[in-house]
Amino acid sequence: MRKPGKDFEPLLNKEAPLVVERMGLTWLIAAAIATTLLWQVPGGDYILYPFTILATWFHEMGHGLMAVLLGGQFQKLELFSNGSGVATYGIRSSLGPIGPALVAAAGPMAPPLAGAALILASRSFKTASLSLKILGSFLLFSTLIWVRSWFGLVAIPLLGLIILGIALKAPRWAQGFAIQLLGVQACVSTYHQLDYLFSYSAGSLGLSDTAQMQQYLILPYWFWGGLMAIASLVILVQSLRVAYRSQ
Repeated sequence: MRKPGKDFEPLLNKEAPLVVERMGLTWLIAAAIATTLLWQVPGGDYILYPFTILATWFHEMGHGLMAVLLGGQFQKLELFSNGSGVATYGIRSSLGPIGPALVAAAGPMAPPLAGAALILASRSFKTASLSLKILGSFLLFSTLIWVRSWFGLVAIPLLGLIILGIALKAPRWAQGFAIQLLGVQACVSTYHQLDYLFSYSAGSLGLSDTAQMQQYLILPYWFWGGLMAIASLVILVQSLRVAYRSQ
């Protein structure tokens, strides 16, 4: 004799029904639009503050890890309470000017690429839960290895513990929605820094990432800013299309 609820176990162990997926997609698109609007209004930054810090972490980790991939060093990562950050790294590349340009581009492109990976991971409950665990653990790991500012030493492990808590304690549907929401927020964070992408100077920090790309690859900074803005939107749309494609 079957136990009560036994017939529903196969459904619970697989991906959500198509109707639920479409409803989830609608809410996520609404969240992306609301996020973009909130970035532009007074007080919006406070509502989205945790996502701002996470996006900055993705950005600076992008610089540092790309430098490491090209044979250089990732020395430290500093995050500040105003949502800004600095990655200190050394570049050692045989690619000529392309190497430093790749490191400069890796910062702005890291959030949308990470966001797309998180959205794609939501295609199954298993990968959603695993990805949340990996993200939470890597936040904690980065704190030990690279984070060197007082604010970062508090904020980054706190975010890591919250994400790990969701992965370990939240219902599976909540894990799936959480990872999709994190992914969308990471992708649209590009539009929070539109003024930065189209700026030559980064204030006291020197040249912006796009201005550095101009130095190494000749074409003007606004060209690279526009290219990365368009690429971020394409990455978001394509990742959502793949994640919600009919099985």
